[in-house]
Amino acid sequence: MSMPLGSRRIALDGRPLGMPKLTWMLKLRCPRCGEGELFVHRNAYHPRKVAPMHPSCTACGEDFQKEPGFYFGAAYVSYAMTVALWIALLVALMTFDRWGLIEFGMFTHPKTFLGWGIGLLVALMPLIYRVSRSIWLAMFS
Repeated sequence: MSMPLGSRRIALDGRPLGMPKLTWMLKLRCPRCGEGELFVHRNAYHPRKVAPMHPSCTACGEDFQKEPGFYFGAAYVSYAMTVALWIALLVALMTFDRWGLIEFGMFTHPKTFLGWGIGLLVALMPLIYRVSRSIWLAMFS
């Protein structure tokens, strides 16, 4: 039996299951309702406005500050995302080398790998920070 368009699977506690939660994590929304925003400012690249979060959801009241030090665990998610970024970069550089677009060897051209890796990491750091907090909160909500 198929579900009608626009309907969602709902858990016993009233929360939606499946893809909406993943979408909300990536959009930095409340893991409970998907309506409220996690961060006070939308621009992740403003130097002084990267970190401030709402204390609770403006739509459903879900508490975003579970306990003191709760978001220290988001460092593990951030680490996993950073490792995935480095692996994706290595695969991309090796693929471009195989296609003949660039000349790359892990030991013959380490500056290429490190330069691109550090550049990407610095450029994506605010996004990684925010998404890792969003994933961590969704894991425990």
